[in-house]
Amino acid sequence: METGSWNDSNTHIFQLYITGASPNSSRAISNLKILFEKYMKSCYQLQIIDVYQQPQIAESVDIIALPLLIRKLPLPERRLIGDMSNEKKIMKSLDLNGG
Repeated sequence: METGSWNDSNTHIFQLYITGASPNSSRAISNLKILFEKYMKSCYQLQIIDVYQQPQIAESVDIIALPLLIRKLPLPERRLIGDMSNEKKIMKSLDLNGG
């Protein structure tokens, strides 16, 4: 059954790269959790990677600025930088409009 424009069988996988407990990092986490729960319910996985605690993981990613959100699946991979406060920009940039 479809919920809104999301297909429950299609899990979206995201990685959020942050810098510790900075205000921008905290806002990005909070904003994304609200957005994903609002539109995707349980159809997503969000991995939060603190570049201070896990520098080896961060080194393998081409990081320009933080916080950085990467949609790993579905392909193609998409990236978004910032505190994730602009819902419309996130939906459009990550192609999360459900078609």
